Amino acid sequence: MVVSRRIVFTFCLMTGFYAHTAHDAPSTQGEVMNVVQQVLTVTSSAFKAGEPIPQQYSCDGANRSPQLSWDNVPQETQSFVLFCDDPDAPGKTWVHWVAYNIPANSTGLSENIEQGKEEFDNGMRQGKSDFGKIGYGGPCPPSGVHRYFFKVYALSKKLDLAPGATKKVVEVAMQGLVIGAGQLMGTYARSRD
Repeated sequence: MVVSRRIVFTFCLMTGFYAHTAHDAPSTQGEVMNVVQQVLTVTSSAFKAGEPIPQQYSCDGANRSPQLSWDNVPQETQSFVLFCDDPDAPGKTWVHWVAYNIPANSTGLSENIEQGKEEFDNGMRQGKSDFGKIGYGGPCPPSGVHRYFFKVYALSKKLDLAPGATKKVVEVAMQGLVIGAGQLMGTYARSRD
């Protein structure tokens, strides 16, 4: 499928993803270098796009992962990758969740995916967050309002990666395999008594 630069650029503006063509220089931001061919719709029953993430999904609450759904998936999809990160963290983009080899027939993830579990019966694997732990780590900003991006990528194959991989390792393995992507952004600020 041939995708015009206008479509790719529009997708970047709408979602914040940065897409590259094959001859572009490598990204200094560690983003996946692909021309994204299809925009996935990502939603959650826990919060709406651009709105605050409830406390129960943060370090101030139960630290449960929120329910996520996605659709408009390419027919060729063989697996999904999920990242959650905070670009407003001091010094670097903080990675809150890494999951990959999510089955192609999945339409989302249920709430409260088990933390610390590297591999599931359906083949899904969780990686290591910047908290140094396996699985989801909820919003926990040191100050102010931060944005949290739940990014879903449709891939043309499964990744040959062991459980526990970091986001950077997964991004390298994804090169040339992304056929669709979408994201959901929520915000969080800690209450100060």
